[in-house]
Amino acid sequence: MGKMAFQTDVTRQRKALDPCFEPCPIERGMRVIGGKWTGSILWHLKDHPVRFNDLARQLGSASKKVLNDRLKQMEENKLIERKVISTKPFAVCYEITEFGRTALNFLDALKDWAIEYKI
Repeated sequence: MGKMAFQTDVTRQRKALDPCFEPCPIERGMRVIGGKWTGSILWHLKDHPVRFNDLARQLGSASKKVLNDRLKQMEENKLIERKVISTKPFAVCYEITEFGRTALNFLDALKDWAIEYKI
């Protein structure tokens, strides 16, 4: 290996080890969809709006407090919309947004990967 090729390789290795001073695209994406239950919630909303209690039943082990917190964060991130469907008794449903739908392709790929590798 010539001196120039060696220097280029060393420079590339050092650059790979440099700290990120701003979040990379993977980190930014994970901040939006990487929270616990986010992918599952999007998946359950993909076909139609779902009421809060039905969503809580579908997720099973998520507490209602955690689910409520996650839904608020997802609404702030524009992944879902909250709609009041009744005021007496009070009832809401959640619907995936067009932006939220953009995550379904890689969630589907993640599902296939988990099935294939028995994760």
